[in-house]
Amino acid sequence: MSTQGNDQNAPVVDVEGLTKRLGDTWVHRGIDLEVHEGEILAIIGESGGGKTMLLHQIIQLVEPTEGTVHVFGEPVHHLGDYEARRISRRWGVLFQEGALFSALNIFDNIAFPMRELRKDGASIEESMISGLVRVKLEMVGLDPEVAWKTPAELSGGMVKRAALARALALEADLLLLDEPTAGLDPKSAGDFDALIGELHEELSLSALMITHDLETLAALADRIAVLVDGRILTTGTLEEVAAYDHPFIKQFFQPRRGDKMLHRLTGH
Repeated sequence: MSTQGNDQNAPVVDVEGLTKRLGDTWVHRGIDLEVHEGEILAIIGESGGGKTMLLHQIIQLVEPTEGTVHVFGEPVHHLGDYEARRISRRWGVLFQEGALFSALNIFDNIAFPMRELRKDGASIEESMISGLVRVKLEMVGLDPEVAWKTPAELSGGMVKRAALARALALEADLLLLDEPTAGLDPKSAGDFDALIGELHEELSLSALMITHDLETLAALADRIAVLVDGRILTTGTLEEVAAYDHPFIKQFFQPRRGDKMLHRLTGH
């Protein structure tokens, strides 16, 4: 059950009975989902099956038709403006394409959420912001001079790292990742997986991740939830989900899609 307030045992994310309708189309039909403290929960599913829409409902960008979303024990769609902003500072989001502001350099992209704090009266000086931006760049493995480049001047892997630095700008407790390795070559994807894993451990983050990448699942996911036909089909460890008898899962985990996955499952 969802728990409001300060219940230490409440899931970090608790989705109950979530239903979303767009016109005559039912995107979600009664989704139940939990992200436990300290875990990385991955969501897989069909293309266009509503995975990103689910994430957008969790982070207040889209209102559900029915059901509830609690984050850190609080109902995110039933908060006033100030409270909604307050709780949103406890999560960081890495959107699929990075979603950096193209007109701003990387420094100002990372500084943006820090400067937004001033709207609620926070006293944070530019000198402090400058120091924090340097720390965030170092955290994600980017050189200091990258700060003065625009997103268009960076490689895809560097854009992802800069976007991750912005997602972590406010010391997030929860990280939400939408296809974090999409568009990256295998080496860059592997390096980015390793970076997320290191940050997850060092910062004691909880994370919700949407991915179709088998390598990313093998490297990062503690549990996997399968979203099919607007519902959560099953949730479990990688091995449990891969053994589930369903056409989508059989296709998703077919052997030709990853030697690393086969090794993880079979030990050979």
